[in-house]
Amino acid sequence: MQDQDQEIDLIERATDIVAAYVSNNSVPVAELPGLISAVHTSLMRLRTPAAAEPEKPVPLMPIKKTITPDYLISLEDGRQYKSLKRHLSTRGLTPEQYRQKWGLPHDYPMVAANYAAQRSELAKSSGLGRRRA
Repeated sequence: MQDQDQEIDLIERATDIVAAYVSNNSVPVAELPGLISAVHTSLMRLRTPAAAEPEKPVPLMPIKKTITPDYLISLEDGRQYKSLKRHLSTRGLTPEQYRQKWGLPHDYPMVAANYAAQRSELAKSSGLGRRRA
């Protein structure tokens, strides 16, 4: 019953607004139903509360402790990884989205330092990065 009373109240408010508008502005009769509908819809939108912005998740540990020379600790599941990119993709996140979600700096690493050095040394020893003679 209360919802019906609120709906009637909205209709009355919409008719009051349209009546005030029409008394000072010339509106073709054919456009009145559309005007009434638009005002009523706007009033309904104002009545429904806006969706609250989701809160940022709070990390379980300090961000500095998630970075070690041998691995990175994911803020998503707390597990250790040498590289976060593949782990994040399984969760539907890009590195940028991950950084934004957790409030990380733009230069937060996605690969552990020792692992990156190991891969770099492997690439150099196999001749990658050298110019052909």
